[in-house]
Amino acid sequence: MAQDRQRDREDDEPGRWSQDVTEHSDALDLEEGVFTWDDPVRVAASLKHSAEVSTRRKGTPYQSAMSMLTFYINRAGDHLDDEQRDVLERAKTELRRAFGRE
Repeated sequence: MAQDRQRDREDDEPGRWSQDVTEHSDALDLEEGVFTWDDPVRVAASLKHSAEVSTRRKGTPYQSAMSMLTFYINRAGDHLDDEQRDVLERAKTELRRAFGRE
C-alpha cells in the first residue's frame, strides 16, 4: 500500500508533494482545513487530538503534532500570508502548552 502511495506521489504535479503529505500523512489523520483556521488554540487542540489517536506515528504525540505543524509552515513558504503564519506560529506555543511543555 505504501508503495502505491509513493507511485501516486511520483505521478503528481511537481511541487505538490507537500500538499499530498499534508492530506495523506501516514502519521496523522488531520481535520479538514486545520491549517486555515484562525484560532491557534483550536489548531493546537486538533493536532494534539490527531497525534494522540494515531496508531501510525513513529514518535511521541507531541513530536508528531509539532512536526506536522512545522512541516506545513515551512512548506507553505511564501504562499502563507502573514496573518495565517502568525496564527500557526502561535499554535506552536499553544501546542507546547497543551502537552505541558511550556
